[in-house]
Amino acid sequence: MSTRNLQGRTAIVTGGGSGIGGAVTRLFVARGARVVIVDLNEEAGRSLADELGDAVVFL
Repeated sequence: MSTRNLQGRTAIVTGGGSGIGGAVTRLFVARGARVVIVDLNEEAGRSLADELGDAVVFL
């Protein structure tokens, strides 16, 4: 992945609560994106969304 700025972009990350999806979520937020996490593991998804703040929503 390039070091491109993702400011103003929104991403949907399936399995975004942990593992590779969690890493992608963190990277996208660090680069300025807003992220919607979709994960069957509700505890992990909510925990990561709480940790990362207003830039992340868990569904």
